[in-house]
Amino acid sequence: MGDPAPAGARPMRPFYLASKACSSAERLTVSDKFTGEAFEEVALASPETVRDGIAAASRCREAMRRMAGHERAAVLERLAAGVLARRDELTDILVREAGKPRQFAAGEVDRALETIRISARVAMDSPGGLLPLSSSPANTGYRGSQMRVPVGVCGFITPFNFPLNLVVHKVAPAIAAGCPFVLKPASSTPISALILGELLAESGLPEGAFSVLPARGADAEALATDDRVAKLSFTGSDEVGWMLRRRAGKKRVTLELGGNAAAIVDETADLADAARRVAFGGYYQAGQSCISVQRVIVVDEVYAAFRALLIEEVSKVVHGDPSQEGVSVGPLISEGDAARVEQWVRGACQSGATKLWGGEREGSVMPATLLEGVPAGEPVLDEEVFGPVVCLVRASDFDRALVEANRTRFGLQAGVFTRDLHRAHRAWDELEVGAVIVGDVPSWRADVMPYGGVKDSGLGREGPASAVEEMTELRLMVIRDPDRS
Repeated sequence: MGDPAPAGARPMRPFYLASKACSSAERLTVSDKFTGEAFEEVALASPETVRDGIAAASRCREAMRRMAGHERAAVLERLAAGVLARRDELTDILVREAGKPRQFAAGEVDRALETIRISARVAMDSPGGLLPLSSSPANTGYRGSQMRVPVGVCGFITPFNFPLNLVVHKVAPAIAAGCPFVLKPASSTPISALILGELLAESGLPEGAFSVLPARGADAEALATDDRVAKLSFTGSDEVGWMLRRRAGKKRVTLELGGNAAAIVDETADLADAARRVAFGGYYQAGQSCISVQRVIVVDEVYAAFRALLIEEVSKVVHGDPSQEGVSVGPLISEGDAARVEQWVRGACQSGATKLWGGEREGSVMPATLLEGVPAGEPVLDEEVFGPVVCLVRASDFDRALVEANRTRFGLQAGVFTRDLHRAHRAWDELEVGAVIVGDVPSWRADVMPYGGVKDSGLGREGPASAVEEMTELRLMVIRDPDRS
């Protein structure tokens, strides 16, 4: 990943250590994910630099804790203004560093703005208040109050698929909560996070309150193991996430991991609408989303009709150069990932699955692919494909569809297309997921909502208010009135 700078190399974008722009002896090359060409170099942090960032954040704990809510909100408002001013630049960067189709890149910048603004409102809240203690006569004369206080230094590790908004989902709540932090962005997509660092350096945070440090995974190990880090928040693969939790010791941990999201379609649903939404939810961002539709479980009564409608919708999905208007499936993050997805599809077809739609891989671009009859045990059905592949699955009835949806080690979100209120509630009761989205795909997410999963999909919740709660802890005060006790 990192190499010493050769003579005549392009300028290196700095990282941010203890709120200041810094260079390094090593650099990280960032490529255009569609063309494969290198287009920028960024400074690469060493293990020592990561520890320096933790030390600076630790020294800044008191200054961050003492910031009033309106001061934290003002920092976030300045950050939002900076993001808005650089909206077009950030959109262009996301197209290149993440291979994100332009429509989704612009949408991600707008979502990041919303996340920051929501966090600014949360910073102004004063959670806590009176705690009733009148449950027992023995408590007479005692009054309780509670407040939330920041836990301290936070360590953040973020993924490549939403390299701006998922960074903001950690950084903005940390500021709202009053927690200094060290961020390691994904090595393949660090530039948008470094632009945030540039904006944060001018936002009015206390010196040392943050570091944004592109680093090799192993070199950021201290974010999990250093006792000065009170809270670790990781978004990425389940294998890495659970390993980090084992190594995290006593610190708080939030994990947002993988998924294998199902959408259920029953005989009461608007089939045309469901087909349109599944064609969106399965293929936007080339399927590189933890809540991308991977399985569509359709009851027998409407299977044939829905199948025909879905094939028609998938046939309209355009793949190719993400900078071009109308493209919704761009490249996967690497050609190796595209080759893996292609291999999984080929293996499923060799085992008896039928490809209803899909073409040949073109470098790192895998066209929208629709399969049916995939045997259980095939990774394209049972694991997280993280690519533009959807598997059609039959179910005899709605209850059987619920059972099939739960047949996975993941549990992030599920979609349920039904007009039957009782079935919607039954799905809410029975589906082992963090959220059930009724009338839409599991890929739908509002940045304000509590977001996270169960089983191998992780633990804890994101969304500004939920994240602030997990970055703070309750502190109770009880006052005795000696005249009444």
